[in-house]
Amino acid sequence: MIESLLVANRGEIARRVIRTAKRLGIRAIAVHSEADADLPFVTEADEAVCVGPANPAQSYRNVEAILAAAKSTGAQAIHPGYGFLSENADFARTVEAGGLVWVGPGADAITAMGDKINARNLMAAAGVPVAPGTTDPAADVDAAVAAATEIGYPVMVKAAAGGGGMGMGVATDEAGLRTEYDKVRSFAERMFGDGSVLIERYFPRVRHVEVQILGLADGRVVALGERECSVQRRNQKLVEESPSPAVSPELRERILAAAVRAGEAVGYRNAGTVECLLVPRRRDVEGAGPGSEEFFFLEMNTRLQVEHPVTEYVYGVDLVEEQLRVASGLAPTFDPDTIVPRGHAIELRINAEDPKRFLPGPGVIRTWNEPTGEGVRVDSGYVAGNTVTPFYDSLMAKLVVSGSDRSEAVERARAAVAAFEIAGPKCNLPFHAELLENEEFLSGDYDTGIVGRMR
Repeated sequence: MIESLLVANRGEIARRVIRTAKRLGIRAIAVHSEADADLPFVTEADEAVCVGPANPAQSYRNVEAILAAAKSTGAQAIHPGYGFLSENADFARTVEAGGLVWVGPGADAITAMGDKINARNLMAAAGVPVAPGTTDPAADVDAAVAAATEIGYPVMVKAAAGGGGMGMGVATDEAGLRTEYDKVRSFAERMFGDGSVLIERYFPRVRHVEVQILGLADGRVVALGERECSVQRRNQKLVEESPSPAVSPELRERILAAAVRAGEAVGYRNAGTVECLLVPRRRDVEGAGPGSEEFFFLEMNTRLQVEHPVTEYVYGVDLVEEQLRVASGLAPTFDPDTIVPRGHAIELRINAEDPKRFLPGPGVIRTWNEPTGEGVRVDSGYVAGNTVTPFYDSLMAKLVVSGSDRSEAVERARAAVAAFEIAGPKCNLPFHAELLENEEFLSGDYDTGIVGRMR
């Protein structure tokens, strides 16, 4: 097993990785910006190194500073968490070229899945369903119009190098497509350094379902169930649950098998997520009846997901430990042939943002009292007295609850939200309280438009 681990991240995910590392007897090393010096992940690590000022480009994305910290502390391995450098293939290669262990998938897999068009083409070749769309970037707006005419409106205009719900637009006609193409291309060039744009069929009513995969040290790829991620604002997730209330046993078998094929197609190792769109099948398709659905590959996230705790609850595993075991060349703690899900889990993202308009609201945390009790877990990045700064993502904590079934999980979520006390920054706890009383959510029959209908 790895003996020392540098966590190249911050906040709740750094704290969560450090917790597992220390439980396993691994020396945990934190890197932090000047703005984060007082956060819990820094004080809980065995050793901590400041790698620069608040600006992420000068700290958490500063490859030279992070590698220097690894060298000065004698770190054996680097865990990138999510965001920042976690899906940077060049960083992964540099880490390994420096003789360090990279706790994540290989750089080739990151590269293969990092470009949405390349990923679509690879998945189609592997027999994974993909939505109708372009197989090459739309070179200009006229090419985009030609593609949309063939695919059929409405269409999604997407940055090929994008992620996290960024760099996307919807067009219902040619005029709208010309506007969205220019907007997406400009945004992609500015944010990702790559203005390549793809055109896909847009489905107005859709669910967002993803599969947790784990590429084992022996070369096998296993699927650890699915997560429902359809509660979103601006294409970014707010609530996740497992299992999905929309997925039947037959559909689950097909989605999980497709996710395994996706991982195998790129020789995947370590933890990753295959994201899919779940759409109602047209009634005029032969054999389709009420409730019939089809799914399409959306993208693969070549890292640990924010929402991994719901899978941990349902499958009884520690995914960070499994990541470390794979990186160390060890077998998993579970038997892939016999592991089965149990119960239901829900994750609520607690963000420093207005609960109505979802605008960021940083500030000093005056009160921070976390809920406790059976089936309640809080992965937090802050404590009272800390400051939520405007330099990073607004996520303050993840409130995760589990139960023997979905009803029990919802009841525990209601109680935990009511008991969670946060004062200082703006907070979206009132939104979660509203969602947990919403009839559409409670029925389980909801889609990615649910938040818009609540507003």
